[in-house]
Amino acid sequence: MSRTVVMGILNITPDSFADGGKYLSKDDAVTGGRRLVVEGADIIDVGGESTRPGAERVSETEELKRVIPVIKELVKDGAVVSVDTMRAEVAKEAIAVGATYINDVSGGLADEKMAKVIASNPKVQYIVMHWRGHSKNMQEQAIYKDVVKEVKEELDERVSYLLKAGVSAKDPSEREAATIALTTELARLKVWGVRTHAVKAHQDAISVIERMRK
Repeated sequence: MSRTVVMGILNITPDSFADGGKYLSKDDAVTGGRRLVVEGADIIDVGGESTRPGAERVSETEELKRVIPVIKELVKDGAVVSVDTMRAEVAKEAIAVGATYINDVSGGLADEKMAKVIASNPKVQYIVMHWRGHSKNMQEQAIYKDVVKEVKEELDERVSYLLKAGVSAKDPSEREAATIALTTELARLKVWGVRTHAVKAHQDAISVIERMRK
């Protein structure tokens, strides 16, 4: 998809921030997911475990019971579905019923089997996030000297690990259009500079912005 996509959140939990307790039954959750589609959501992100600070973990059995029937119904409707999970088994079951995105807030750190599941399903998109620990004590671990630098370094480590584990990455050439789009926006905001291998394409983008500015 060439434009910015909208991922609608559907939490089937009693304790999430905005929608905790609203979609505890399968029927309510499916209705909620359908409403998000009607509102224009491109992807429905179904979660069965709250990751708010201080939250207790639910069992794998409970998480599966919450999300799998809902994903199955939404996929049947033709919705594009993501599952928000840190568990490899939940990801595996969700993929089996039609989920096309795995949104893992732990980036594979919470379950070492996750990388194998993703590597075995190359068509599935894997969203890797920065993570230092489970919700119960995450606040104690969120201590940084340079938050941007440390988050970037830790995400880089995760990506390297996942690539070595067999998770496929997009061809770098496929990312260049997105990088040029970012450079264009940065030039519009008068950011000092960008670093790139494709100098000409980025200079062209900056030139267009400068001409428009004049």
